[in-house]
Amino acid sequence: MINNMTHPYISFFYLVGIPGLEKFHCFISIPVCFLFVLTLVGNSIIIVTVKLEPSLHQPMFFFLCMLATNDMFLTCSTALKMLAIFWFDEHWIEFDACLTQMYFIHTLCIFESGILVAMAFDRFVAICIPLHYSTILTTSMVIKLGLVGLSRALFMVLPGPLLIKRLPYYTSYVIPHAYCEHMAVVKLASANTRINRAYGISVAISVTILDIWLIATSYIKILQAVFRLSSKNARSKALGTCAAHVCTILAFYSPALFSFLTHRIGKHVSPSVHIILASMYLLVPPSVNPLVYGVKTKQIRDRVLSLFSPLKITVY
Repeated sequence: MINNMTHPYISFFYLVGIPGLEKFHCFISIPVCFLFVLTLVGNSIIIVTVKLEPSLHQPMFFFLCMLATNDMFLTCSTALKMLAIFWFDEHWIEFDACLTQMYFIHTLCIFESGILVAMAFDRFVAICIPLHYSTILTTSMVIKLGLVGLSRALFMVLPGPLLIKRLPYYTSYVIPHAYCEHMAVVKLASANTRINRAYGISVAISVTILDIWLIATSYIKILQAVFRLSSKNARSKALGTCAAHVCTILAFYSPALFSFLTHRIGKHVSPSVHIILASMYLLVPPSVNPLVYGVKTKQIRDRVLSLFSPLKITVY
């Protein structure tokens, strides 16, 4: 689709969905819808639980609420358009709407990584310098860390759509993807995209390396502090407070790394596998995080069970 004859730029893109599996979109929509609902329900329960339970009004759980909120926005940014494609054949998306979706998806992914770094810092302070925990991680510090992570994500991703806006799009409008992903859109441009490609890879690598290094550094310090404890129970308790966070880190970075390597190295992997991996990377971690924290964190587990336990009827 084009705007007019004097300015023949494409104004709409066509999102294929899962290339090669178009006949199975209806069936693929089932797990997508399930993960979407599970994410919204699970993360809403986490947020409500933390809000209602005064004992959970601590930095660790404030970061968890940030993570839950971010996960819900991330899933909505991805799953709603995917379900529209799978259920109603709503493949077309406006150029600016596509760039907006792309911007939000990549911003929320980077913000999620920043939240995981902040949570690692929280565990470092709690275990390595517990006597100063309340003075270091104040409410204002939690807010500042959240704002720094969000600002970093907003400004790092902003050049992406701006650089794409300067590219001409004349003939190619079919995106072999289920959502507007940066490189999938860049590849359709009718011009040299070296700057766009360099920008995309530099952002991905810099964010991943920096955040994983900060998280790894925190946990090396944590393990050093834990193994200096004389009591086995104390060591077990200290490590137990990190279990949920470690599971969340693995759930976020493992599929991200696998998807990245598949796209860059897996030349013989079919496009459908590429897109499924890229989609699961955005849909699975947000749905898993509430389950992980619900199972691994006793305070949350006990509070949730009390909220959903049968009402006791007293007979007078």
